[in-house]
Amino acid sequence: MVNLNGKVWHQKCFVCAQCFQQFPDGIFFEFEGRLYCAHDFQILFAPYCSSCKEFILGRVIKAMNTNWHPHCFLCAQCSAQLADVGFIKTGNRALCKSCNEEEKARLVGKHICFKCKTVVDENDFLRFNHEVFHAYHFKCHDCGCELTSSAREKDHELYCLRCHDKMGIPICAACRRPIEERAVHALGKIWHTEHFVCCKCEKPFFGNRHYEKRGLAYCETHYFQAFGNTCFYCNSVITGDTFTAFNKEWCCGHFSCSLCDRKMDNKTKFIEFDCKPICKACFKKFPSELVKRQRKALQQEQKNSKK
Repeated sequence: MVNLNGKVWHQKCFVCAQCFQQFPDGIFFEFEGRLYCAHDFQILFAPYCSSCKEFILGRVIKAMNTNWHPHCFLCAQCSAQLADVGFIKTGNRALCKSCNEEEKARLVGKHICFKCKTVVDENDFLRFNHEVFHAYHFKCHDCGCELTSSAREKDHELYCLRCHDKMGIPICAACRRPIEERAVHALGKIWHTEHFVCCKCEKPFFGNRHYEKRGLAYCETHYFQAFGNTCFYCNSVITGDTFTAFNKEWCCGHFSCSLCDRKMDNKTKFIEFDCKPICKACFKKFPSELVKRQRKALQQEQKNSKK
């Protein structure tokens, strides 16, 4: 017979209240005065883990409107266990405190301190060893004072601005960071080679020719666009010799007859018609009245030139 809590059963009568089968290995569960085998008890009463999809026997974590094993309830981002540290619900995900701070910072375009895992204000931003920190987590390697965002790095050590300046290391005029390799001296300042750029297209010069105007640096194209002449034929900036006629400018290779496209130079006889140059051969093919008028204008011009 079986004796349990003062009650007695025949051994064949000591069975599961659901399936009426004897308990495998003698293992049973009691609920509200009734006995169940492990299988039926799990199906009827045991919670179901949302992560591993197994029944939960023992401690249950109820969160996010479902049930979890303690070891299955993890941060959706860093996979840290949340059962004993708490969590923050963000967008139907459970996050630890650190990951939630990172998520908020990412949404507003800010950084998270690699050390204390809180948002870094733009006025206290310091990047060291490819990570972002609050500047106050560090001290100057030389004088020991607390650092600010103006700290400088040299040989993998951080220095305050005053101690760094004593070393005589030049500072880039663009990024305000020390220049430890090749430098460019221009516009009365010193630059990293990749930071000395055209003020219009922002492309680095990398040793190519640049033009200076009013304290700014220009590449050849944008300098002549801003301050040079444009070819009347190709509408491009004239970077070489210029041919001038009728108060207009041409590239030397682009000055041609507007009718036959014959190339002309300062030794070729040409006539202005409708504010465009025409060679002598094309001019002779014009109607007689226009020819007479243009010939008179040409003769007058020749007389004036002789005077």
